[in-house]
Amino acid sequence: MEYPGTLVLIMALAVLAPLLGYATGRWLPVPVVIFEIVLGILVGPDVLGWAHHDQVIDTLSDLGLSMLIFLAGYEIRFAEVRGDTLRRAGGAWVLSFAAGLGVALLLSGADLAKSLVIGTALTSTALGAVLPILRDSGRLEGRFGSVVMAFGSVGEFGPIIAMALLFSGRSPGAASAVLAVFAVVTAGAVFWAMRPRPPWFAHIVAATLHSSGQFAVRFVMLLLAGMLGLAHVFGLDTLLGAFAAGMLTRLVLQGSVPERSDAILERVEAIGFGFLVPFFYIVTGIDFDLAALLDGGRPLVLLPVFLLLFLLVRGVPAYLLAPRDLTGRAPRAALGLFSSTCLPLVVAITAIGLDDKVIGAGEAAALVAAAMVSVLVFPLLAFRLLRREEDGGGRAVPGRAAESGEAW
Repeated sequence: MEYPGTLVLIMALAVLAPLLGYATGRWLPVPVVIFEIVLGILVGPDVLGWAHHDQVIDTLSDLGLSMLIFLAGYEIRFAEVRGDTLRRAGGAWVLSFAAGLGVALLLSGADLAKSLVIGTALTSTALGAVLPILRDSGRLEGRFGSVVMAFGSVGEFGPIIAMALLFSGRSPGAASAVLAVFAVVTAGAVFWAMRPRPPWFAHIVAATLHSSGQFAVRFVMLLLAGMLGLAHVFGLDTLLGAFAAGMLTRLVLQGSVPERSDAILERVEAIGFGFLVPFFYIVTGIDFDLAALLDGGRPLVLLPVFLLLFLLVRGVPAYLLAPRDLTGRAPRAALGLFSSTCLPLVVAITAIGLDDKVIGAGEAAALVAAAMVSVLVFPLLAFRLLRREEDGGGRAVPGRAAESGEAW
């Protein structure tokens, strides 16, 4: 390893971030991810210059992003995300993509390649960041949580599909054919996942769950690695494989060992949120081009513009197409705010745009900075709207559990 000190530094920042989140939570609930990114910027080349890149750091960061998308895919509950809610979520995303592409064409002077990058970034939802916030606040269960999950799932899956089709370097027809083959293979994997597992499977899971064997965790990691490898073989973005692996894992565990699936997920989340995911966010901060954001003025002007566009392009369609049983303006507005919360896919999409020299460093920095602000501001506003309706209307918002600390 070329820079072992950077690995130690990143892990030290990963420990420091939740301490800062806990300390500031009494006055302002700030997502831990914000501290992780800001601390990464602080030790990055544009400020202190303490952190350096090597192949190990980059690989762990890529695994962190894959784990984040995997956990988002796992959270999808097929019994709840379907029917009219799913159709409305899909329609909202299609409307968002059309609006995002149109706005991006105006901003870029009709540069199609740049517009595809910016337009796709504007349609994403950070489901992996939103769901822990909802879970910690007790609002994930129930109707409101399932609606947010449906809209967030499409907001994460839609851009991944768009990336596979538009950023693969293939013609649209060839890319669609490859994606169709991948979908067929994945459908076969889903069919396999839904079949009953042999009795020995559940027995080994139970026998090794509290031992060094950890068969179930290793099996889950094999599913993730296998789907990442399959996406790579087909020349698709590995995030598509990670998302599919998360969905497959839920089907396998719920179908074969439902009574132990929560315990298995806790161990997988410990790997993800305890190591790989914060690694990704801190490296995102290290890679953040602060100089490009502050240089010249235009990127700083674009930052609030992009933040507003996240809300208009993604949030307004979600508000308009919210299910009819989500009554009241506050829950619908909260849905729009949660749907507009983004970050991981914005980072991935802008990285592709930079690698392909489609967008400039200033535009990429403005997009990522606006996405960071969305994670900080939009969920906070959504919770205030929901609490105001509860306090003013004397009734609970659907999906609200007993009052709990919102230490997100």
